[in-house]
Amino acid sequence: MTHFVLVAGAWLGSWAWDDVVADLRAGGHDVHALTLSGLAERRQERRDAPIGQETHVQDIVDAVERLDLRDVVLVGHSYSGIPVGQAAERIGDRLARVVFVDSNVPKDGESFVSAWPDGRAAVEASIAESGGFWAPLTAEEYEGQGLTDEQITRIVSGATPHPGGTLTEAAKLHRPLGELPATYIKCLLDWPEPSPDVVELLKSEQWRLVEMNTGHWPMFSQPHELAQILLNA
Repeated sequence: MTHFVLVAGAWLGSWAWDDVVADLRAGGHDVHALTLSGLAERRQERRDAPIGQETHVQDIVDAVERLDLRDVVLVGHSYSGIPVGQAAERIGDRLARVVFVDSNVPKDGESFVSAWPDGRAAVEASIAESGGFWAPLTAEEYEGQGLTDEQITRIVSGATPHPGGTLTEAAKLHRPLGELPATYIKCLLDWPEPSPDVVELLKSEQWRLVEMNTGHWPMFSQPHELAQILLNA
């Protein structure tokens, strides 16, 4: 049995995967949708230290080890591709495959905002203005992503501010990411081409590309199609 571990992007929690989870379980697989520290139902958790990138990596590793999961398909959407990519190498032979859903990918020594040369200042300003958190997008910012008004309302109403330290703390990789068995799902409405970092990784024999004709949030806009891609991964 495959064990899917699903991690949504910035501002979102485990709830974002509800429609995908149902299809994966119907296919006879074990599924664990995670909420990372500081988000959704974990927003009010008391902590002894600030939440950073390493916190989110450890959230994922701890879940896999606590549940003693093997034959794991780790799935990271958007921002969460960064902690998921780091966790994938740390869980060793428990990993079957890592799937990046229209996501950022970790690069040793660089952070989420490092890949945003044009938007870095805006993200950092939002963090400073929001008490250390990145403010969620407005409904208007989800337009053009293949989402219905109902789906946009669902995302906006469920989104919570994202811990800023996770966006500015650098990733730590101990081996080339291209050595991991991986699938990259590119959502074409968001941007038709993968980032240069992903293009380079796709040269690896271990990596493959799958395209979806939808926007950046396929777990809402095309959950059944996304689930089928994951089942085939």
